[in-house]
Amino acid sequence: MNNSKAIRAFLAIEPSPEVCKEMGNIQNSLKRSLPFEVRWVRPEVIHLTLKFFGDISATDVLTLSPVVERYTAPSLPLHLTVHKLGFFPSGKHPRVLWIGLEGDVGPLLVLQKNLEQGLDHCGFAGETRPFRPHLTMGRVKSARPTGDMEKFMATAGDWSAGSFAADGLGLFQSDLTPQGAVHTRLAWFPFGGQT
Repeated sequence: MNNSKAIRAFLAIEPSPEVCKEMGNIQNSLKRSLPFEVRWVRPEVIHLTLKFFGDISATDVLTLSPVVERYTAPSLPLHLTVHKLGFFPSGKHPRVLWIGLEGDVGPLLVLQKNLEQGLDHCGFAGETRPFRPHLTMGRVKSARPTGDMEKFMATAGDWSAGSFAADGLGLFQSDLTPQGAVHTRLAWFPFGGQT
């Protein structure tokens, strides 16, 4: 890795391949029922971001790694269920379509808060927005619905993509291409001392 080259990086949990496949099935169903156009995230790159760094250097990776290890090593695996659609900022003004998480959300929130504080002390600016665990399914192309939004929202809670056990965090490099983002895992931080 070249120290002078900026790396667009983030810390994230990856859902299992089975959950990613099911999210792809949900996307295919939504393409027929969603009352607006969406630019879909490829199922295989959908992830739960705990910390987005933006552009960092290879030296920054060496600085942040021990901080992340300090909080992931004692953490137990997280059992999460992928369920219920939502929108940021709201259903009336949708810009991002996401699917939520249930299960070990309490420990997930504690882990994210500890990481945020620990990384802030090392010079990685803290996030000002509250952390809302979700998996981004797509981004709305036009905020003007072309169908019955209320009818769609009434069934939004019915969607589920199954469950998975998260056993660690990955530090990813994100390279933007015309075909979408390509994510490369740079480091792995297992939970509970797992290898």
